[in-house]
Amino acid sequence: MTDITQLLHAAGQGDRTAADQVVAQLYGELQKLARQRIRQAGEMTLLDTTALVHEAWLRLAGANGQSFPDRRHFLAYAARVMRHVVIDLVRARQAERRGGDQMAVTLNTAVVEQTPQGDDDILRVHEALEELAAIDPRMAQVVEMRYFGGLLEQEIAEALGVTERTVQRDWQKARILLSMSLKA
Repeated sequence: MTDITQLLHAAGQGDRTAADQVVAQLYGELQKLARQRIRQAGEMTLLDTTALVHEAWLRLAGANGQSFPDRRHFLAYAARVMRHVVIDLVRARQAERRGGDQMAVTLNTAVVEQTPQGDDDILRVHEALEELAAIDPRMAQVVEMRYFGGLLEQEIAEALGVTERTVQRDWQKARILLSMSLKA
């Protein structure tokens, strides 16, 4: 077992020091995941990379009884948590009591053209992914790990215990199902 794997097992058994060491050792990779997530969200998130990593860590630390067999599983779960942090932020901004239902107005149209996704689009992708999870949970995991976590097909295959070709097929099917769901 590697050092990270041992720390993950200890953290899963409630060792707070081990959990802190895991984050310290994987902090660079968590920041990479956060950068990818923020880049995908465009200007829609008010969080910076550090804030997203820290918010995700607070949620990960609060997940009692959660254990990870290895580094890849931890990073895949961290990617899922980061996704939920961004989704929660978008939902909070859209909440009526905070004025989220107000129309966003900009005087500079170039800003709008640079932003690939709006709050509604982010929520539609999230809802489509939840529908996909109801149909095929593994396919949804492949999408989360690849799109939100930035993991390679080989890493996803190892984390899920399937072949790399299975991951490729799941990714192709998921893209088709998600695109059909988003067009509806």
